[in-house]
Amino acid sequence: MYKKEKSETLKNNIRYLIKSRGETQISLCNSSGLTRTTIYNILEGRVVNVQQSTIRKISDFFGVSYKEIESVDFEEREIIESSVSLEGNMNPAAVPIIRESLLIQSLDKRIGELATICPLTYYFGVACNLIGVLLENEISGANESGDLLIVKKGLTNCNRDKLIYDKTTRKLFISKECFLNSEVICVVGEVIEERFNG
Repeated sequence: MYKKEKSETLKNNIRYLIKSRGETQISLCNSSGLTRTTIYNILEGRVVNVQQSTIRKISDFFGVSYKEIESVDFEEREIIESSVSLEGNMNPAAVPIIRESLLIQSLDKRIGELATICPLTYYFGVACNLIGVLLENEISGANESGDLLIVKKGLTNCNRDKLIYDKTTRKLFISKECFLNSEVICVVGEVIEERFNG
């Protein structure tokens, strides 16, 4: 039942995103590199277990969260977000993008300073102390070179994915374990969102 619910949410989100973004199935196929048959089979409910690489391509095309496209009703969310609230509409947060090779030397800089010297991306949601980490190397089993991780800087709650820098191997890895900054380990922060290069 769980897989069926996920595929139903994915199907509904693709239909909604195509319509609301002024796209077509053909423009989705042409830009994402997916075949018409693949999209047709998803939209007709003929595929229950959609490949992760296909979901990544679809979410990247629409600029939405890979993790949410199978679990969140985007139409419902956007209706709620577009309705007038007491606080008014939220502005997206500007997020400085730091290349992996410059990450460690950039961690002691303030977000405002980084925003003036780094390229920017945007994060839609309540945000503070966010940076984008542009991966130049693969994180084994998780991410590829070219992926962008949106990270809330600093020590965070346990049981959340954290981006960690190992000073001995000079490599990044992702872990749910609680680490304290040490001579060997540097906790960059909690991974809020992953954007895949495709």
